[in-house]
Amino acid sequence: MIGKTLRVVIAFALVVLGGAAVAPAASASPGRTPVVLFPAFRLTKLQVMVHGQATDPACPRSGSFVDYYRNDHPSTTFSQVCQDELLTLRYRSDPFVPMPARFSEQPGVDVRVLGYGKTASAPFYEPLYRTLEAHGYRRDRDIRVAGYDARLTPDLGGFAERTKALVERTSRDNGDRPVRLVGHSNGPLYAQYLLTHTSPAWRARYVQGFTSIAGNLPGQGLLYSTVFTGLNVLDFTNPTTPENARSSAGMYLTAPSTYLSAADPKVFGRRETVVTDESTGRSYTPADYPRLFADAHLPVAAALAKYYVGFVKFTDPAHFPDVDVTAEKGSGVPTVVGARLPNLTVGQVAGGPATMITRDGDGNQEDLTNEASRVWAGMACCSYHLADNPGVDHFSLPGNENVLNRLLADLGVRVSAGLPRQDGSSGGCSSGQSRPASVIKVSKIGVSG
Repeated sequence: MIGKTLRVVIAFALVVLGGAAVAPAASASPGRTPVVLFPAFRLTKLQVMVHGQATDPACPRSGSFVDYYRNDHPSTTFSQVCQDELLTLRYRSDPFVPMPARFSEQPGVDVRVLGYGKTASAPFYEPLYRTLEAHGYRRDRDIRVAGYDARLTPDLGGFAERTKALVERTSRDNGDRPVRLVGHSNGPLYAQYLLTHTSPAWRARYVQGFTSIAGNLPGQGLLYSTVFTGLNVLDFTNPTTPENARSSAGMYLTAPSTYLSAADPKVFGRRETVVTDESTGRSYTPADYPRLFADAHLPVAAALAKYYVGFVKFTDPAHFPDVDVTAEKGSGVPTVVGARLPNLTVGQVAGGPATMITRDGDGNQEDLTNEASRVWAGMACCSYHLADNPGVDHFSLPGNENVLNRLLADLGVRVSAGLPRQDGSSGGCSSGQSRPASVIKVSKIGVSG
């Protein structure tokens, strides 16, 4: 059975959608395409409530803390090790239980999105919010945020149901206008899941288009080494003590999103090395992940990877988003894709820069990841444009002037010939429509199997 607190997340989200998290229609800004933002990995504020926990006696039995990247008020009560341990999902290794029902929280731990739907739930995106405000938008009216628990994949925690409801509510509260989905980093994975789990009629009615900013659609190589070294949420640096490395790596080991975010061999193949075991001299590529986890004696990682690597489909026509897409990427920045490790022990302190394996990218995601959405140029009737931003790093992209100007253009003009959007009528794709001349025509990238 799915864990008690994971069920609570679903109920909480539905209650919030009917309550104060979103503004009433009377406050809507007229005449503008509303925006729903899908934040990056760990950029949504999570409220963690602890009630009589016994996971680690060295940690406070009760209390609370907030978890998100660049938390400006980190807990002084719960150490990083305690936070990792209490956020480590319990996994039930039972092949007769459906995968989504195998996860639960630690006893006594309740995790919720803090301020679901509101811009305050993802404060990292202040430059984006301010830019939209300068053009007449109003926070929590026609700018809303589809936050999510970054440990979970979009088949867990009621993500699809509450996000669909948020998009519908945002449209209704803004003159029934279709909504622009804007995602950053892992956010486009969740937006793509929503688009491929709704009907063409729903997309035509509610979705004006999709802006994917450095979308992590096929995953990235770094997540494979993270299972061994951990990664601290507060500043995305590797732990520097063995205790913290063990707590952090253990948290990622049982989180399904780790594998959702890991490089999919159907796209990557053997084009990059993600882990080198210096004790054996053996190197592993994304295509070698079954052998990596077998050699490391990690059956849980092997089971989760088999199910969740490549979980969000996007490379075949049956899983194209079938809405107009503008994709943004950075380039020309050395990007870590893996590590040379002394061995395959979980919870080891990563070495310095000399042990990191790098290639071109945006400083967080490699070029193979950032260019993977090019397959969407094959959509039958919807437009696709990929914009390169040389020298702009991953976390600067959402606030970059050129990126924001393209977003504003997409919000203010028709992006597909013959598909009126700004008057509130339905758009979307149909097989009888021709491709707009602005679409970039490219061949499909390496997709096999």
